Amino acid sequence: MRWFLAIVVILFLALALQAGLVAYAGYVLLGVFALSRWLARTWVANLDATCELHVEPREIGDTIEVIATVRNTGSLMIPWVLAEHAVPESAITLRKVHIVGRRLRVLFLRGGGSARVKYRVTFNRRGYYQFGPLFLETGDVFGLHRRHRVLTHPAFVLVFPKALPLASYDFASQRPIGEIRLQNRLFEDPTRTAGVRPYMLGDPLQRIHWRATARTGELHSRIYEPTTLAGATVLLDFHQSGFVKAKEPHRSELAVTLAASVASAVATLNQPVGFVSNGRDATDRIREESVNAEKTDTVEAGDFATRGSARELFEERVAKNRLKPVQVETRRGYDQFARIRETLARLELAEGLTFANLLMEVAPRLPRDATLIVLLPRVPVETSIALGQLRRQGFAITVLLVGLADDGSDARVVAHGRLLAENIRDVRYVNSESDIRTLGSHTPTNIPADYSFHAELI
Repeated sequence: MRWFLAIVVILFLALALQAGLVAYAGYVLLGVFALSRWLARTWVANLDATCELHVEPREIGDTIEVIATVRNTGSLMIPWVLAEHAVPESAITLRKVHIVGRRLRVLFLRGGGSARVKYRVTFNRRGYYQFGPLFLETGDVFGLHRRHRVLTHPAFVLVFPKALPLASYDFASQRPIGEIRLQNRLFEDPTRTAGVRPYMLGDPLQRIHWRATARTGELHSRIYEPTTLAGATVLLDFHQSGFVKAKEPHRSELAVTLAASVASAVATLNQPVGFVSNGRDATDRIREESVNAEKTDTVEAGDFATRGSARELFEERVAKNRLKPVQVETRRGYDQFARIRETLARLELAEGLTFANLLMEVAPRLPRDATLIVLLPRVPVETSIALGQLRRQGFAITVLLVGLADDGSDARVVAHGRLLAENIRDVRYVNSESDIRTLGSHTPTNIPADYSFHAELI
């Protein structure tokens, strides 16, 4: 528009001053301006693109290939097209992915021709990654007009977290008989027979004691000893304030790996397992940004005037004020661990819901016969008080403190002291992946008796 106004002013002055050569130059500029504008609009309208990308769930270390093909559907040659396939900037800066190849290229397209943008992505960390859309920029050779267009829909790839094997599992809920009313009345160990009883209607065949039946001539069934393992609910504090930026993303990834490993161990024992966190689900963030609605309409609408306006709608926003818990209900099932693992893969740090408020909100929905395995990067006073209230309500609680070794001995003493003040004694530390592998074989860690606790610890 500024060029057009400048040309009009030049023509007006040339006609007023009767300067023929200047008027002739103005007409030429006006013609070049109109031709450049028409070419830029025609070229950007003739652009089309497709993207090939396998979006199946991946493991850490997997590599995928992304191929975006740009085509010129018109008969006119397009001298240059700047093509960029979008990848989240945070994934690159935090080295979550390793990219080999060029996702930003300048292409020359003949009439009816095509060119490709091709690169390979290796996933270094778990997450929910967005690839695309494809940003295209072209314009006239004089640089008077530049037009931008966004083609292809975003594709999302889910990368699962690691689930390390535990040497053993000893987070059983050792509680006195009669302390609480179990939601599931029978938890029996079929490998440990306590006695026999007369057969009752409905007893399965594998429960029948055939030797006693043959000896007495009447059907008898085995009585099994009750097991102390009644499943577990994993609670993860994923509040932004608990993870110092200097130690990120190592500390948060260690917490996610720990949660996946514990859930895998419980599911392997065919026991109920669930998951609760105050983090943010990446799919909720995408849904809140109205990606499926707004971006679809914009992609099909056409071109943008500037590159900034094209990027503005598609860039990830950083709002993290989530107030709704991320929860997978505690239940038994062969696919239960798969649900938890998918949830952990999409989990992101949030700032809206504190862990103490999370416990208050989900406590009525937690099964009391399952051990609460709580993963904490720190222990504020509010968190220790909330956990103490759950313990007094009859919950068996095990606390796993993640990454406190690097915070100094004072942080460990303070955290452990606050938990002991609420009579929570099963406290363990995880500072590396090797600690996760041997976690189940560790005995609960207690603060030595010679520590002197001050008022500020509790």
